[in-house]
Amino acid sequence: MRTPTIDFVGRRRTWAALSGLLLLVTLSVLGIRGLEFSIDFVGGVSYTLDDIDGQVTSSDLRQAAEGAGAEDVIAQVRTRDGDAVGAIVRTESMEPGSPESNAVRDALIAVAQPGDVSTSFVGPTWGERITRQALQALVVFLIVIVIYISLRLEFKMAVAALIAVAHDLLLTIGIYATVGFTVSPATAIALLTILGYSLYDTVVVFDRVKDNEIGLGDPGRRTYVELVNSSLNEVAWRSVNTSVTSLLPVGALLFIGAQVLGATTLQDLALALFVGMAVGIYSSLFVAGPFLAWWKMHDPEEVRRTAKVAKEDAEEAGEPAPQAVEEPAAGSPEARAPITTEYVRGQGKGKKRKKKGKG
Repeated sequence: MRTPTIDFVGRRRTWAALSGLLLLVTLSVLGIRGLEFSIDFVGGVSYTLDDIDGQVTSSDLRQAAEGAGAEDVIAQVRTRDGDAVGAIVRTESMEPGSPESNAVRDALIAVAQPGDVSTSFVGPTWGERITRQALQALVVFLIVIVIYISLRLEFKMAVAALIAVAHDLLLTIGIYATVGFTVSPATAIALLTILGYSLYDTVVVFDRVKDNEIGLGDPGRRTYVELVNSSLNEVAWRSVNTSVTSLLPVGALLFIGAQVLGATTLQDLALALFVGMAVGIYSSLFVAGPFLAWWKMHDPEEVRRTAKVAKEDAEEAGEPAPQAVEEPAAGSPEARAPITTEYVRGQGKGKKRKKKGKG
């Protein structure tokens, strides 16, 4: 397959503006609307149904509860030999014995025809302690990743990889808020999965950059910017093909499993994975690589190399080589008093003559 010739680094300001716009829009929606958390985070009401109609499905129960006014409904059916024998339906928090709670209970009885129904309040199963432990594990994970990439590649690549990961997570969360899907433990698992996927794609890109550093200074890769740009083009098709291959089954899970077949419990996981993987294609090529090149451009060694290449290119083209501007020597007239526009126009000499005449 032909290697593309995209100017990834040269258009870094365009990619930065695009990322900034997307983040601004999605995070603005997040700030205005916030996230909808499932009852695993905020608690709710649980209806336990026993000895139900064998032909009842979770979709029937969910539709009955939603029709009675319940929100954030999760329905799970227990089966035996292919027939339903029981179910658990959970909804958002409602006052026990309230008209709303009783209406949902009656709707479920009408659909499932259970032998027994019990109602109970369920506290949040994903509590503060689990959240704190998850964040601690995330911090440790990121520290280990920085150490590994720094040792395997270099520290600046590790920082660029973390910036790409943060970009993917923020954009995914912002899109999640825009779509309005409920955040569940499956969503949290998907977000953690995105971390690994985004890092994998970025490390593949940086590994190619590191391999190509041996040719730094050769035609086509004479500066670090050219090296990064050619490396990104070399791995572009690989990144796209790998990501598309991963997106196809996740897309099937999201659009066919959740929307067509009604397995809505999968949509939280599938949506976060789909968005995160799609954004990961973009960030590894258009965020991490250009950021690394921009950072390396400011290294003294790279500044000297760039000046040397510019001089060689000018000589090959038969043009005067760019000369470095030298600082005036200490004590020289140039160092003591800069030549002003007034002096160049002759006014400075005129003033001196006037002073002499007065004397």
